Formats: sequence, C-alpha cells, structure tokens
Amino acid sequence: MEQQSGDLWVFGYGSLMWRPGFDCVERWPARLIGLHRSLCVYSHHHRGTPEKPGLVLGLDRGGACRGMAFRVAAAYAEATIAYLREREQVTSVYIEAWRNVTLERPDGARVRALTYLVDRGHPQYAGRLDRERQLHMVRQGHGHSGANPDYVVNTVKAIEELGFRDADLHWLAAQLR
Repeated sequence: MEQQSGDLWVFGYGSLMWRPGFDCVERWPARLIGLHRSLCVYSHHHRGTPEKPGLVLGLDRGGACRGMAFRVAAAYAEATIAYLREREQVTSVYIEAWRNVTLERPDGARVRALTYLVDRGHPQYAGRLDRERQLHMVRQGHGHSGANPDYVVNTVKAIEELGFRDADLHWLAAQLR
C-alpha cells in the first residue's frame, strides 16, 4: 500500500471527477472494489430541492467502481477535507469513509483514499430506481449547483475520458441530449 507521508488521497466517482474543487499534485484513474456507482440519492440541495428532488450518485454496496483518485499535498489535506465535508455533507446523506483503491498506473499502486458512501438509512436514499423514474427525476432537478441533466452528462463525459462506459448512465445521458 503506497501512502505519501501526510498526503491525502481522495476518490471521486461523480462530479468530483470533473469538478474536484481542490488542488492536487497528481490524479490517476482508480478502481474501488466492493462498492458501485449508483444514481441512488435524492438531491435536495445541489441538483434539486425537497419539493422537486433531482438524483445524484452515491457509492452503494457490491460490485466495483472506476473513478479518479487525487493526491493532495499534506499542507492542504486539512483544508481539502473541510471543503469536501462542506460540499458532500450538506444533508448528511453520505458517510465519510476511507477505502483502498488501486491506481490505474503502471505499478498498480494501492492507496487509502477518502470517499463518500451513501447512507442507506437516510431519507434521501432512493435505492434502485428504474430508468424511466431516473429520467423523470433528473429532468425535473435543478438546485444550488445547477441543472441535474448537466450533472449526468458531465459525469458521462468524465467516464468516457477514463475509457469506459456505464450502461445506465449512458442511456440516461442519451435521453437527456
């Protein structure tokens, strides 16, 4: 397990991939085993409102997730964690957790990374919705961070830049375009 002394690794699987909002010294595509990317969170702040919720991604049980790992210099670790808590914990729907991720670089290094898992007991946990319901929710969603369709389309672009596809998100993005 590689760990830079005092440096912070952050694993992003949704908007953090394309809009991290913090400085990093390096970034690598990475894989997390045991959790998968899922459009399973009703958004009441960033991409919707309590009256018209949108849908955003969470890491849910099972499978694997490809995303982006960011290494933050030790001098900025505390400020980065504070920023992430303010951004990701607005309604406490995510659980802050440390998970091992494998960097997709020649040496295949494993690092311990901070990430945000969905809290299945939270009222904003949507579970697995069918595609048509997801499409309806995303189309109606607009919140503090903008339109929900933009979130889905930008996430799909980031996934494509990493060289893979997510069948459900790609279907959804195609319907939104």
